[in-house]
Amino acid sequence: MKPYKACSCRDAETGRLLGKKCPDLAKKSHGKWYARYEAPRSADGKRRQPRVGPFDTERECKNELAKVMGGEATSASAWDNRKLTLSEFLERRHAWRVTEMEAGDLKPSTLESDREAIDLYYSPGLGHIKVVDLDDQHFRELYAAMRLLNRPEEKAQRSELLRRLQEARAKRDGKRLHSRPLTEGRIKRMHAVITGALNDAVKVSKIRTDNPADGLFRAKGSKKKGRTKPLLWTPERVARWEKTGHIPAKVMVWSSEQCGAFLDFADACEDRLYPLWHLDAYWGPRRGELVGLEDSDFGLESGVLHVRQSQADDDLDDTKTEAGDRQIVLDEETVRVQKAWRKRRAEERLAWGAAYQDSGRFYCYEDGRALRPAYVSVRFGLLIERYAKLRKRHAEGWDVERIARVHRVPVAAAQVALRLPLPPIRFHDLRHGAATMLLAAGVPDKLVSDALGHASVSFTKDVYAVVAREMAEDAARKISAFIPRARKINTAGAINVPSGT
Repeated sequence: MKPYKACSCRDAETGRLLGKKCPDLAKKSHGKWYARYEAPRSADGKRRQPRVGPFDTERECKNELAKVMGGEATSASAWDNRKLTLSEFLERRHAWRVTEMEAGDLKPSTLESDREAIDLYYSPGLGHIKVVDLDDQHFRELYAAMRLLNRPEEKAQRSELLRRLQEARAKRDGKRLHSRPLTEGRIKRMHAVITGALNDAVKVSKIRTDNPADGLFRAKGSKKKGRTKPLLWTPERVARWEKTGHIPAKVMVWSSEQCGAFLDFADACEDRLYPLWHLDAYWGPRRGELVGLEDSDFGLESGVLHVRQSQADDDLDDTKTEAGDRQIVLDEETVRVQKAWRKRRAEERLAWGAAYQDSGRFYCYEDGRALRPAYVSVRFGLLIERYAKLRKRHAEGWDVERIARVHRVPVAAAQVALRLPLPPIRFHDLRHGAATMLLAAGVPDKLVSDALGHASVSFTKDVYAVVAREMAEDAARKISAFIPRARKINTAGAINVPSGT
């Protein structure tokens, strides 16, 4: 296994290669450095002594020898895989993962994400490079090219790498498969695919000893990012929002009064999706879970809802986590609202007749088609905007009847909107609000965690336990009563001193 020097000179008489016997090898510029090492025997038991080289210096030869002896050639197949290109390796790994999905160990959406990363980015961009030859610079250049896609500066670039990515994203008619620029978040999601694949190359296939894609994206700052906790819309925050438009945090939660005002408004407006808003505000299913609910998942006679699947985009999939597959025992009011919805759907089906497309979903469009998740969020946002417009008209001096007539809403809906301001939240924040109000209502932590489909009770307590102002006020009262004090202030402000002191 010791490195040696050899050349391609031949004997003048026999014509044979001189190799290590060439007399000119003593010269510094003559010959190259090689090394052989003992590798695992082949499948038929034959001895294998692969050679590394040529190298210009002995040091380079020793470094490469140490590299392959350190793990890249721990099996016969590992040495053979050294010639494997990234495209070939990704396709082979994808075939493995297909079998994992068929066995139920992998979600179809994960496999689709892998396929997108392979077809649009890694195969056209770096697929021709051997896995063992990849380094971090290859990925930095790839991501730089990905950031240029569908941007004005794209046409000014002439790199071969960018051209291959452009071709991969084109349809048969020459139009782009995707016309929007890639966000940094999407690039990171694609990066997660290659990081996992190269981890397999290191730990499973033993093709490499390191992962060159590892560590390219680093978290900002030195502190570990914690869980984003919801913030309650208190009267003080609402007053500031009305005055300046300031939203204190990304995740905001309505108080029970604000949530009730929204549901009353949607009900009074006779909004078609009011039953969906009601269920989410009371019990907090995720958006994909609501859209994925089927008729058979609702046991309205028994008052039990079975959440067992989710629809993130266009395809139905399992719930986000194993804990997400759950049953929720519904309250009487929620059951009443959902029964009314079922009756309305039956009337719509009769009205559409043969044109009705039965998707089997509990919540659907009027013609029976399955709802798109994005539609739910947009519809929710429009309701909040409508609520705000009615209040704005009243501030301009319009009376309730005029507001209702011009904006085509029932008078009862306009009256609800004038009760109190409704600050903005995202649709997903209804779920956060449901968790907060369930805890504030005294529902045990374990039951709340189960209803929301959280993986652990500690997560539920950590994120939601102190959000509701009602809970904080109750805690303040309890701690005051819990600690015995000799001197207490009465309601009139006087100090009560126990007798005998």
